[in-house]
Order: sequence, then structure tokens, then C-alpha cells
Amino acid sequence: MELGAFSISLTVKDLAASRAFYEKLGFEVTGGGEEHNYLILVNGNSVIGLFHGMFDKNILTFNPGIDANMQQLDEFTDVREIQRELKAAGVELTEEADEESSGAAHITLVDPDGNPILIDQFF
Repeated sequence: MELGAFSISLTVKDLAASRAFYEKLGFEVTGGGEEHNYLILVNGNSVIGLFHGMFDKNILTFNPGIDANMQQLDEFTDVREIQRELKAAGVELTEEADEESSGAAHITLVDPDGNPILIDQFF
């Protein structure tokens, strides 16, 4: 099962302060916008999403269909297939994708320690 690009989605109190901090670590903004209350920052293969007022907790995020450079892949495992595989393995999902849909969709689950996981397909 290929989950796609990995990033951490951080819930932040002050988007500008968090941006300035991570830029000092060498991250560059590649997506989002302060007017939308989120920024995507990249440093090599490391991707961090900064989100203000959107989530209660930090989230482990996987994006089927894109690589670590946020480039769309020609071939990838669709989130609905990932959903079927996880359910067959006995993993409980907290949010499911519509099996009859196609394209963009997401699923959510929680690991044994309470860490939320988002598998979010953009295309």
C-alpha cells in the first residue's frame, strides 16, 4: 500500500511567528496562504503544513498521488483502495471516503496513542 507524500500538519497559534521560525530552519513556503490560514513549507524532502484555527491537534498527513516535491504522480494507489485495504486489515476509520466517488477524497483514522492521521488525495 503506497500512502503518498508524508507531511506533518501542525496546528499553530500564530501563523506569522511559526512561518518565521521554520524559515530560519531553511523551510520555504510553497503553498497555501496567510489569507487562508495555512502555509505549506518545504525543506528538501521535509514538508510541514502550518494551520491556524483549522485543527485541534497536530496531524500526520499522507497524500496519495503526489511525491515529496508536491508533484502529481501518473500512477498511485487511490485513497478508496487504501480505505478498502485498511478496513480489510481491521483498522477503524473515523472518516471514510465515498466508495462510489472518484478523484479528490480523504479518510481519517487515529493511531493507538491518539495521534490523528489524515490520508488526503488532492486529485
